[in-house]
Amino acid sequence: MTDAKNAEKDTFDLRNFLPFLLNQAAEESSLEFQRVYKNRYGMLRTEWRVLFHLGIHGEMTAKEIGERAKIHKTKISRAVHRLEKRRYLSRTRDERDRRVERLTLTPAGSAVYRELRGIAESYDAKLAAHFTKGEAALLRMMLRRLAGME
Repeated sequence: MTDAKNAEKDTFDLRNFLPFLLNQAAEESSLEFQRVYKNRYGMLRTEWRVLFHLGIHGEMTAKEIGERAKIHKTKISRAVHRLEKRRYLSRTRDERDRRVERLTLTPAGSAVYRELRGIAESYDAKLAAHFTKGEAALLRMMLRRLAGME
């Protein structure tokens, strides 16, 4: 059979393939927030995620952030380096284990976190407004389940 005939009989609908839909929804829904952290602060996605983990949880290690955020350690390392260069975070050696560095936000990093958190909360509400309260809650629950968070 030729490729054209195979294509005619192929009933796979990519638009309903859940991984494709999730990726498309993630890309589309994150664009506006991405413009803020990228244009205003010159941050990459991993950097704002590291910043938020420190803003929410306080002092953490890079390993702890990687485990919580499900981000590879090399990406975390690069993000930490860039955030430190901007003076958004500081590193201190752990007294008990000198191989471990404790990460904390600086006052400048905390200010950036608070500003971005406010923008994120507003943006989240704007996205959720596409749904009823029940639909938004159900969507959040289903996405947390797929992400292994429930």
